Amino acid sequence: MSTIMVSCQCFLLLLTVSVSAVEVQRPRGVPLSKRMFYEEGKPFTCLDGSRTIHFDRVNDDYCDCEDGSDEPGTAACPNGSFHCTNAGFRPSFIPSSRINDGICDCCDTTDEYNSGATCQNTCRDMGRKERESLQKMAEVAKEGFMLKQELIHEAKKSLEEKKAKLAEVQMGKKDLEEKVEAHRTVKETAEQPEREAKERHLKAWEDEKAIIRMKKDKARMAEVFLELDNDADGFISVAELLPHSELDQDSDLFTEEEAQALLGGEDTVDTVAFESVWNTIKDKYVSETDLDAPEPVETPQDEISEPVSDTESERYPEDDLLEEEEEEEDEEDDDDDLDEGDYKSPPATHTQDKKDDSDEGTMPPYDQETQSLIDAAQKTRSDFYESEKALRELDDEISQLEKEISFDLGPSAEFSYLYSQCYELSTNEYIYRLCPFNKVSQKPKYGGSETNLGTWGKWAGPDDDIYSLMKYEHGTGCWQGPNRSTTVKLTCGKETVVMSTSEPSRCEYLMEFTTPAVCQEHLTPDSVHRGHEEL
Repeated sequence: MSTIMVSCQCFLLLLTVSVSAVEVQRPRGVPLSKRMFYEEGKPFTCLDGSRTIHFDRVNDDYCDCEDGSDEPGTAACPNGSFHCTNAGFRPSFIPSSRINDGICDCCDTTDEYNSGATCQNTCRDMGRKERESLQKMAEVAKEGFMLKQELIHEAKKSLEEKKAKLAEVQMGKKDLEEKVEAHRTVKETAEQPEREAKERHLKAWEDEKAIIRMKKDKARMAEVFLELDNDADGFISVAELLPHSELDQDSDLFTEEEAQALLGGEDTVDTVAFESVWNTIKDKYVSETDLDAPEPVETPQDEISEPVSDTESERYPEDDLLEEEEEEEDEEDDDDDLDEGDYKSPPATHTQDKKDDSDEGTMPPYDQETQSLIDAAQKTRSDFYESEKALRELDDEISQLEKEISFDLGPSAEFSYLYSQCYELSTNEYIYRLCPFNKVSQKPKYGGSETNLGTWGKWAGPDDDIYSLMKYEHGTGCWQGPNRSTTVKLTCGKETVVMSTSEPSRCEYLMEFTTPAVCQEHLTPDSVHRGHEEL
């Protein structure tokens, strides 16, 4: 016969024996455990030691002891208590004020011995119902404990598999690290000639642009010379320069002396001498055609921007915010993936994407040799980034395995089957969701956002049964109140189910959760009620 059934039968036998047990004589209202303090014929000492009185003053309906111990069977002492024997059921205590108050509190009717109340002894019936209930509990405990053994077996097997997997990936990590470093070396080796070739190409382009700029400058200088040479005599005179007041150095009246100084102290200069004059005035010189042209009218920005439909903006007021939030989340994810520049996405290869703003043309494509070096370097970068990504994913896998292996999932890892699982309870208003070792949440049944009732904190049961309670903390804050938290009470059951949820205190939730993982091998009286030994 199983240990569970033996324990249960012993417990049921205890209740049966209580029905036919011979009651030990003692003063009314005194439990058996205190019988030795009430010896008839001997002085009685108050249980608090405050005084000693004659025994005939016990239960004389007058309170002599401060602790009320001399009146266990009357209502004389306000702080007294009366022991209900309740033969056939469970003994209990009631306040002495309920003695002879006309209401039957003890199932054996002993509290109403002098009130005239009509009471029926219901102890045997209550004892029978409790025995039936305990029998069912014993059956549930037996099946639950058997399921628990299966859970422990599976957990042990899973744990060994995870440890083996961890050892395997840790060995593979060393090879992958060596592969990453090898790819890094190849990449850096390929990037050196690529960088040099790009620099040569850029330098050649800069030199070419300098020649283009010089040619444009000379052409412009020739145009200005012809523009300033009003009499077409091949010389620029002081008089021809004077109309250009923008060339005045001190921004006041442009004088002949200042104009002559610009001409190098000469009255006139030819095309050769004008080259040095041009270098001085070209940044300030304004062409006469530009002076005569009307100023362009700038169109206000709000007039050229495409109008947005009022209805469209009202219909989708949150689209932009959602896009911005998604972009921010993507940026945060990218930042998490990067580690001081080690994990960078491969730069896009552009054969040519530089344009000059001064009409100097477009940088020519790379020559075949340079492009080949770029393609080769890009290939090494792709290989490096791929191997680096694989190493990062392997590190994540190792971290997850180490976390699962070290996580406290019970003395025999019997709670491991709950890891990464979620269970729901639907009520009239809400859907409660318990994800063990993760979080507890509440969501309105007919639409609305989810509320966090707490994230995993710790095992919170008493020292002798620490795995009986789970604590989830730091949930969504209540309005002008604390952050929400949830205590999950684990009880024995054949199924894994969220049985009930309540809010005994503001922002503090209580959830009852049945699981085979807490079923015990022995069903003892202490697991249900205490005090059966007192008749």
